[in-house]
Amino acid sequence: MAQRRAVFRDAQGMRTLFVHERVGPYGGAEANISLSANELKRRGHTVGLIHGPLRGKNEGEWNELFSARYPMGHKPDRATVQAALWDFQPDIIYLHKMSDLEVLQGLSASGTPVVRMIHDHDLYCMRGCKYFYFTRKICKRPLSAYCVFPCGGFLRKAGGWRFRWVSYLAKKKELRLNRHFQRLIVATQYMKDELLVNGFSSSRIQILPPVTHYSDPGLRSSFSSRNLVLYVGQIIRGKGVDVLLESLAQVTSPFMCLIFGDGNHRSYCEKLSRKLGLQDKVIFKGFVSQEELKAYYQECSAVVMSSVWPEPFGAAGLEGMRYGLPVVAFDAGGIREWLTDGYNGFLVPWMDRTAFAARVQQLLAHKDQAQEMGERGRQMVAEEHDLNRYVELLDQTFQEVLAETREKAVV
Repeated sequence: MAQRRAVFRDAQGMRTLFVHERVGPYGGAEANISLSANELKRRGHTVGLIHGPLRGKNEGEWNELFSARYPMGHKPDRATVQAALWDFQPDIIYLHKMSDLEVLQGLSASGTPVVRMIHDHDLYCMRGCKYFYFTRKICKRPLSAYCVFPCGGFLRKAGGWRFRWVSYLAKKKELRLNRHFQRLIVATQYMKDELLVNGFSSSRIQILPPVTHYSDPGLRSSFSSRNLVLYVGQIIRGKGVDVLLESLAQVTSPFMCLIFGDGNHRSYCEKLSRKLGLQDKVIFKGFVSQEELKAYYQECSAVVMSSVWPEPFGAAGLEGMRYGLPVVAFDAGGIREWLTDGYNGFLVPWMDRTAFAARVQQLLAHKDQAQEMGERGRQMVAEEHDLNRYVELLDQTFQEVLAETREKAVV
């Protein structure tokens, strides 16, 4: 392979090439890329993007954000990666979600330092969700041959049921390739521990808690008498919207729950909502922009997170806290690292529907307590999840990796 030309620039002139499997506003990974790229550009970086197939959602925003884009199509190959690297001449590759072995091999062999952001469990879990499909129990094992029987092949419903086979050997190779990257960034200690049990070096792992979208510091919830409860996120099985509905069916206080988001579990959850008699209390609103969500956050009384899979972080909770709102969530994965029970919301035992309902009802009945919790959460987000601080630390990581690369080049 033709190696990239060795050009070392200072931080203000850095060329940062993002790599991600898709384009558009889908979830937390895409939100993180958008925020990071925007802020890095403001600091003088030139940003480019290697990406997978286009899906037709808000692509114009990403065209404007990235000065250079390199689509890989449905069948990525190493030649496409080589051409993109040669054309863009990056100082740093900032790799996000990508499992294609051809792409990973091309990045690894490029001679350009790679910083990998780990957003979820796809890297070391064959199903990508770290919980067992039928029991929903959270898996605590590292990737091993044990995973082949329960998770090597599984059904997915996306426009119809289909069987998907995941190769254990390919997944092991993917792990090996990722272990060679210069840095791996995770959002929580929980995620770092997952990497450690899968053979990654502690010295290469950095914890960098995420940030949320910009918001007006003056915006706060009014905790209106509507008793409005918000769920914002994907409607897929791991997010537990069905469990949320079963919990809300036990709430006796008047309330209205708005569910913002979409996914392959939505149809099932809408039917379940009607079955539980919640059709007048729960409204599925679909995907809306962050700008549209502002008005709902300002009327809300509580934000709910019903994830039953182990959340790598759960940034939707931070969104609500920016408006001074308390959060109710199941204790799954990294959520406990930012949600302190009784302080900025309630951390409910995993899958305990009765306890979840009781905590929601408590916040609706005691608005003073809800506001106090919300203010504590708002202060925490302002101090610990500031965008400028986040990108400063990210920039420092890039510079450290470049310095290490220079030292090795000299030797």
